[in-house]
Amino acid sequence: MDKLEQLCDRAEKLLEHLERLLRVDHPEPDWHSVAFRWRKKADHGWIESIRHPDRIPLDALCCIEAQIARIEQNTRQFVHGFSANNVLLTGARGTGKSSLIKALLNKYAQSGLRLIEVEKHHLTDLHDIVEIIYQRPERFILFCDDLSFESDDPGYKALKVVLDGSLAAISENVLIYATSNRRHMIPEYMLDNLATLHSGEEVHPGEAIEEKISLSERFGLWVSFYSFDQEQYLIIVQYWLAFFGIAEITPEIKQESLQWALERGSRSGRVASQFARDFAGRRKTGDG
Repeated sequence: MDKLEQLCDRAEKLLEHLERLLRVDHPEPDWHSVAFRWRKKADHGWIESIRHPDRIPLDALCCIEAQIARIEQNTRQFVHGFSANNVLLTGARGTGKSSLIKALLNKYAQSGLRLIEVEKHHLTDLHDIVEIIYQRPERFILFCDDLSFESDDPGYKALKVVLDGSLAAISENVLIYATSNRRHMIPEYMLDNLATLHSGEEVHPGEAIEEKISLSERFGLWVSFYSFDQEQYLIIVQYWLAFFGIAEITPEIKQESLQWALERGSRSGRVASQFARDFAGRRKTGDG
C-alpha cells in the first residue's frame, strides 16, 4: 500500500509539473473594451475582450417598452452607484431579452457599464470572475444567456450560491443578468406536483417544486416577455424594413411578412428582422 501511495504521489506531482509547463499566461484584458467573455482551458480561466461587440440601439427594440423601462431603471441605478437587483428575463424566444441587455450596454458604456458573457458550463467560475474585477472602477454585468438546467447541474447550484447564500458577499460593482425561456430554468414534471399539499384554500408546494423555484427567487427583479400579436409583429417588420432602406410597407409586403412568420411558426422580433433582411436584399438585387 505504501508503494502505491508513493506512486500516486509521484504521478500527481508529475501532472502538476506538466500543467505548469503547458499553461499559457493570458494577457490582462483590454479594459478599454466594453464587452468581454469568460474563457477557460483546462483549469485556467481568463477574461477576454470582445473586439467588435453587437452595437444594438435601444430604439431598435419595439413593443417591449414596459420591459425596457423596468430593466433600464435598474441598470441606471447600478451604473450611478445606487442599490440595484440581479435580473432574470424570461419568456418566448426572439422577443428581445438578450438584445435588450446588449442595447443597455451600448447606451451606458460611456457611463462605465461593462458586460462579461458567461456560458452556462462556466457558471462554477463565477467567484473567480468576481475576484478578478471586484476592485475595478467599472460596473460589470455578468451576462448569462438562455439558461436552462437539470436539477443536478453544478452550474445551477453555483449560481444559487453566488446570488444568495455564500459567506462571501458579491462585489458591489457586479450584477447578474440572466435570460431563460423557462421562468424557473429547470424542467417541471407532473410527478413533482404529487407532493403538493392542500390545506383549506392554501396550497403548499412539495420539496421538489420548492427546489425548482428557489433559483429564480434569488433574482431581485423578474421581467417577463411575451409573444407578439400580429399588429406588434408588423410594427417590428416596418421598423426593420426602414432600417434597411425601405420606407413604405405595402399590403403585399405585409402579406409576405405574415407568410414568412407562418412558415416559421413564430411572430417574434427575430423573425421580423430576418424577413426584413431577406426582403431588402432581394429588393436591392432586383429579385424582390
